[in-house]
Amino acid sequence: MAYIQKLKVSGRWQAQIQRNGQRTSKTFDTKREAQAWAVEQEAAAKRARSGGNKTFGDAVDKYKESVSSKKDGEVWEVRRLEAMRAHFGNDAGLLEIDTPQIADWRDTRLKTVSASTVVREANLLRNLFNIARLEWKWCDHQPFEGVKLPKENAPRHQVWGWKLIKRVLRAERTGKTKEMQAAFHIALRTGMRLGEVLAAPQNFDAQRRVVTIKTKTEARAQIPIGRIAAKLLQRPAFVVDANEGSTLFSKLCKELLIEGLTFHDTRGTALTHLSKKVDVLTLAKISRHKDLSLLSNVYYRATADEIARKI
Repeated sequence: MAYIQKLKVSGRWQAQIQRNGQRTSKTFDTKREAQAWAVEQEAAAKRARSGGNKTFGDAVDKYKESVSSKKDGEVWEVRRLEAMRAHFGNDAGLLEIDTPQIADWRDTRLKTVSASTVVREANLLRNLFNIARLEWKWCDHQPFEGVKLPKENAPRHQVWGWKLIKRVLRAERTGKTKEMQAAFHIALRTGMRLGEVLAAPQNFDAQRRVVTIKTKTEARAQIPIGRIAAKLLQRPAFVVDANEGSTLFSKLCKELLIEGLTFHDTRGTALTHLSKKVDVLTLAKISRHKDLSLLSNVYYRATADEIARKI
């Protein structure tokens, strides 16, 4: 309970509050300043009572165990949560992370990743704080209140054309760059991401024509494989890793004077081609999209002219 009084000698205003059995006071020039300080101190005391000594690291560990572990996207969430732990500090008090700290995290991430990535990561971090506040009662503040998040990037529409595909596949290369040409071919036939392609040969069941691997969003994904792709997957395991492979592929495209296309555009290209052979639900099974609008808006890249010729 706060007590505000005017001091007779100085004419200034004194605010007193009692916290943890001890009385604390501070003097101000105006009554408004004294009241504002008292409100702030009482709010801080309330937060301390609700959150105790919980740290951001405590919240990350509990979220991983009780929330992320039950999701298909556990691998991605854990990776991102660990990066957030490194940014905010494992021992940072959960109550100390508020709007300014979230805004600083946003600005730091925008220097290295796209706006869409920041939005996805922000949704994860926001959910962590919401659960900590509503379910665990570890805090009572909303650090995302007032934080302006960037607009997501517009979906890419680029598709690999056959002339450019042939240019990549027919280029004389050796070593790991040659492996990336093979990975590129497999991706165009399957719609798999780069990391999935590189893990596919040693996880391919030729009899079932199914690849079973951990993916970016799933702990155990089963990916159906077409006949041509099945032949391509009957090869030794890839030696190149995803990060090095991405760099090598970008370098190859630059050498071949190919601009505006990335390895990941093979996913949109493959799913667009596959949409001509299978229905949308089957396509979603192949791509592992649970949200059909995401499949339609981001990875189905048929042009209006191509659609017009079908109807």
